[in-house]
Amino acid sequence: MEKKIEKVKRIKGELRVPSDKSISHRSIILTSLAEGKSIVKNFLKSGDTLTTLNCYKQLGVKIEERNGILEIEGVGLKGLKEPDDILDMGNSGTTTRLTLGVLAGQNLFATLTGDNSLRNRPMKRVKDPLTQMGAFIDGRENGNRLPLAIRGGNLKGISFFNKKSSAQVKSAILLAGLNADGKTEIEEPVKSRNHTEKLLKAMGVNLKVKEEENYKIILDGNIEKLNPIEIDVPADPSSAAFFVAAAVIVPNSEILLKDVLVNPTRDGFFRKLKDMGANIEYLNLREKAGEEVADIYVRYTPDLKGIKITKVDVPSMIDELPLIMLIATQVKGETVITGAEELRVKESDRIKAVVENLKNIGVEIEELEDGAIIRGKQKIKGGVIDSFNDHRIAMGFSILGLIAEDGITIKNAECVFISYPEFYEHLEKVVEV
Repeated sequence: MEKKIEKVKRIKGELRVPSDKSISHRSIILTSLAEGKSIVKNFLKSGDTLTTLNCYKQLGVKIEERNGILEIEGVGLKGLKEPDDILDMGNSGTTTRLTLGVLAGQNLFATLTGDNSLRNRPMKRVKDPLTQMGAFIDGRENGNRLPLAIRGGNLKGISFFNKKSSAQVKSAILLAGLNADGKTEIEEPVKSRNHTEKLLKAMGVNLKVKEEENYKIILDGNIEKLNPIEIDVPADPSSAAFFVAAAVIVPNSEILLKDVLVNPTRDGFFRKLKDMGANIEYLNLREKAGEEVADIYVRYTPDLKGIKITKVDVPSMIDELPLIMLIATQVKGETVITGAEELRVKESDRIKAVVENLKNIGVEIEELEDGAIIRGKQKIKGGVIDSFNDHRIAMGFSILGLIAEDGITIKNAECVFISYPEFYEHLEKVVEV
């Protein structure tokens, strides 16, 4: 489907964007391994998270929905059943990598595949540490690409340096470590999103976290059990980011985004916009399910300025970097993004996707191997862009369309379903034409 976004007068209103994707995935995966019934409120129903839900049903977990609330009957740490068919991971890298960690510690065999995009994403980053722990994993390119076959079993703890600070890699190793003999230690140069650690602690696991130099987690192996839990999933900061961006670039705008997760490992986008000079406030800051949550108030501020984003900033805003590139076309001076090579192995090559689309609509941008240089204060005439079937590219250019003289048409706009099914409906609610 093609979607045309026209120029608007301003953005104004209040929204509760969909619930957090990362926590929604983990709310299914971890409670499936608990002993007893867990409750999940405000679960995100999107393409990726429904993939996780269906996957764990296939692995023998009873999951029922009553009045919009999920009830998950956990099967215990080693209670998953061998699936009688291939597990389809759809477009979801999180489901794939975390589930490989779970399956590594189960005494069963499984095969995982996914859509065309997912079959081209790298899996060696989890395959290697899980193999070191004792799992048997093989697939295309020596286990780097789906489809993958895994046989789990007796694992031993390892010490692992997570050099890319990938939360998916860290989580996969921690999930395997629950059923491993001996200690599992993971060290990161920059702390990645820590939802898995927070949930494990809430479920009774004695995790040690050290943050003196690098970020380090120590997990004692052969955990006896995970306690069931009640999780109320807050709103997703990555989804809220699109409306924050809209209020920042469309003159005379203001918006209030309710109940947003502002965990410091996830709110780098909002902090960097503040560095640019954006008027962003966290109101009613509180704790919910062990996570920091706030209502975010944003007001249009003219004369934002260019900034530098480096490797140390990337983990806390990896999904929002394409959006920052688009905002950067409207600020004073130059914005330089480096250390973001991970963007090349997302649902699309997101550096290439942003650069190609901007150039196609007449906007200057310089592509770097690990980022981009964007010149500010550029006029957006508009045109047609290719979403590359990537939800974040489709949504990001939809926001840019709000200030484009001739509007922007998004090809394959239906891919927003992956993370934000109601995106265009919500956008219509807050625009004034």
